[in-house]
Amino acid sequence: MYLKKIEGPRAVTLPDGRVMTRADLPAPETGRWVASRKARLLLAIASGLISRDYAIETYDLSEEELQSWERLAARHGAAGLQARSIQKYRQLEGELPKLP
Repeated sequence: MYLKKIEGPRAVTLPDGRVMTRADLPAPETGRWVASRKARLLLAIASGLISRDYAIETYDLSEEELQSWERLAARHGAAGLQARSIQKYRQLEGELPKLP
């Protein structure tokens, strides 16, 4: 069996005991980012399975896009990563207080 040479680990053990491998990551040609795929990618970065640079290059993401996913996930959990929720949460973050 041939194993492709990669940088970094092939698998990591998550804090809850589950094992996450590179096979669990979304396909590199992913064009439609649903909340579950975003969450898996963020988990892979946070656990050290892949680097931020690798994710940006492989998935053709911008640094700002990845940062916004991280910010929304940290503030609102997985629900914040849903496309219909992003508009709602971004509006709440960007709203200025109304003056009396």
